[in-house]
Amino acid sequence: MIVHFGSDHAKPSSRTRIKVCGLTRAEDAARAMEAGADALGVVFAESPRQVDLEQAKAVLGSTPGYIRRVGVFADQPIELIREAVAALRLDWVQLSGSEPAELARSVESNVVKAIHVTDEGELQNNKDYPAHAFLLDSPPLDGQMGGTGRTFDWSKAGVLPWPLDRVIVAGGLTPDNVGLAIRQLRPGGVDVSSGVESEPGVKDASMIEAFVAAVREADRRIRLTR
Repeated sequence: MIVHFGSDHAKPSSRTRIKVCGLTRAEDAARAMEAGADALGVVFAESPRQVDLEQAKAVLGSTPGYIRRVGVFADQPIELIREAVAALRLDWVQLSGSEPAELARSVESNVVKAIHVTDEGELQNNKDYPAHAFLLDSPPLDGQMGGTGRTFDWSKAGVLPWPLDRVIVAGGLTPDNVGLAIRQLRPGGVDVSSGVESEPGVKDASMIEAFVAAVREADRRIRLTR
């Protein structure tokens, strides 16, 4: 899983889960797994990293069972989501648009609700959304829901309405700032896309390795302070 689910508001595990998203090439998926990613994401929403079903199959086709497969959607028909879940055996469906709760309940997979953080009210408005996890992301830019390379104001996520192990932090994370995000917010998982790319949709193996190393170092520092 991307995130370990529990009932305690304290982070239950010293290991932050890592999702590498916006994959468009099978070789990048392989490098992410080799580096230590826990989950791989493909984007069906409108994006420079958008893939169709056949491209997604090529990216995720050789993914072993212990790696979680994630499909990212934004205000797309439930029929497309169901087709992707069945064809790709998606473990998680990330809803990054303004999907109503009824649609989320009809998804036959674990649901991650992406929240584009502008203020604390945005978090409270989604407190009871029927999702298994919540991804905190930056506000859209020019209609692009994610992968914009911008961070959001982390201070807006100081008080969350869900346990930390159900929270994933995204939005402009890089090898240079992910450690600070983990130490400040203590999420169950982190999500990276543009922060490990040489160009949109093309991941850089050395940057993925550096990102994973930065996450593990942040986890180590947290353990030492307990």
